[in-house]
Amino acid sequence: MEIRPVRYDHPDAVALDALVQQEYARRYGDDGDITPLAWEMFAPPRGTYLIAYDGTRPLATGGWRLQEDAAEGYEIGDAEIKRMFVLQEARGRGLARRILAALEADARAAGRTRMVLETGTKQPEALELYASSGYVMAEKKFGLYRTYEDSRCMTKSLVERA
Repeated sequence: MEIRPVRYDHPDAVALDALVQQEYARRYGDDGDITPLAWEMFAPPRGTYLIAYDGTRPLATGGWRLQEDAAEGYEIGDAEIKRMFVLQEARGRGLARRILAALEADARAAGRTRMVLETGTKQPEALELYASSGYVMAEKKFGLYRTYEDSRCMTKSLVERA
């Protein structure tokens, strides 16, 4: 398994994004995540986008982007996780955990001080992954879905404590 950075508009990223949107629609009964995203948001040093490959086959994805919009509840130093997804047949292999660790390391190297993410109550496996990786519920919700009842916002410090 190899994890490689790609542009968010790479054909494999676009194909996996379509699948994650279908997953959101199936779970939440809507049109998927309407957060506006563009490839530039994931371009270093303001972010990165990763795909896990088994040979040439893309199996999992995830990215982070700089996000400091105070009006939406973000803070200076935040790196927001977006589009974490693993194909159904590749789940249970630790791919999401590996991508998450790589995103955290990259964001830390870019000078980010906190990882933030928004997920929902209908994604219990995501909530479990993040909690077991050191993420905690945010004191104050952030992002596009911050007013939604089933939205869950989580954070993790990237700053080493002495």
